[in-house]
Amino acid sequence: MKRSSRPSGKSRQRCGQGLRQRSPLNPPRRAWRSSSRGSDMAFDLSSISRTKRLRAPKIVIAGPGKIGKTTFAASAPGAVGILTEDGSDAVDAQAFPLAQSLTDVYQAIGTLLQEKHDFQTVFLDSLDWLEPLVHTHVCEQNKWDNIEKPGYGKGYVAAAEEWRNLLQGLEALRQRRNMAVILIAHDKIKRFESPLHDGYDQYVLKLHDRASALVMEWADVIGWANYKVTTVESDAGYGNKEVKARSTGQRVLHVEPHPAHMGGNRFGLKNIPLAWSAFAEALAATQAR
Repeated sequence: MKRSSRPSGKSRQRCGQGLRQRSPLNPPRRAWRSSSRGSDMAFDLSSISRTKRLRAPKIVIAGPGKIGKTTFAASAPGAVGILTEDGSDAVDAQAFPLAQSLTDVYQAIGTLLQEKHDFQTVFLDSLDWLEPLVHTHVCEQNKWDNIEKPGYGKGYVAAAEEWRNLLQGLEALRQRRNMAVILIAHDKIKRFESPLHDGYDQYVLKLHDRASALVMEWADVIGWANYKVTTVESDAGYGNKEVKARSTGQRVLHVEPHPAHMGGNRFGLKNIPLAWSAFAEALAATQAR
C-alpha cells in the first residue's frame, strides 16, 4: 500500500502533536467498559453450558506492503475501515476519515457501538501506523516529551494499557454488535532466541513487543501474508548443486504456526489463498464439524 506523509520519530513523537481537542461526539476513555461491578448470574450447576459457539472472528493479518491485506479486509461482508495510514485509495472500501489521533480512533469505535448501522466487519489499517498515535496520546496524558522519557520501559508499559483499552473497544463491537474485527499490520524480521534450540529469525508484527503480545493473544486468527515460494535445484558445475527460490505469484495467507513467520488460529484452519472468499469458506467448513 502507498505510504506517504508518515510522522517521523515514531517512538519519540512529541506530546500533543496531531492530537485534537475532544468534541462532544468523542466517547470518553474506556466508555465501552461496563459500569457494573458485579453480576446477578448464579454460578451454580444450572449455569453450566457448552462454550463452543459461532461468533464473529477476530483476525490479525500482517505482511509486506502492497500484498493485498487491505483488499482482503475490505472484501469481508459489510466492511468499514478505521484508517491510520493514507494507503487505501486503490481499494474500493467504506471507511471513516483518516484518523489523526487516538481520540479519532476511539470516536470511530464509539460511533459503531452507539449508532444504528448495517456494518458487519470493522478493519483497522494499520496497527504500526496507529502505534505513534498511541504513544502521542500516552505521553500527552502524562506530560512526557516522548514515550521513552520516564525510563526503564515505563512509557511502553503505559502504552500497553492504552492498547488494552483499544482492544476492549473492539471486543465490545464483537460482543454487542456481532461485528468481525480485522487488524492489519506490516511485518518485520526479529531474532527469536529459544531455550530449546538454536535461535532463528522470524517475521512478526511491526510493533513494540508489549503491544504485539497483547494483539496476538487477543486474536482468534493470526495470519501472515506473502507470495508462495518454490525452490528449484540446478547444476552449478563440478558436481555442485545450486538452489534458487522462485515466487509463483500466488498470494498465500499463512495461518499455521511456522518458525519463519507468525501464524496460528483457534479453528484448525490450514494455509489458504489470500482472499476473503477462501478464508470464509475454510472457516465455515471448520465450524460445521
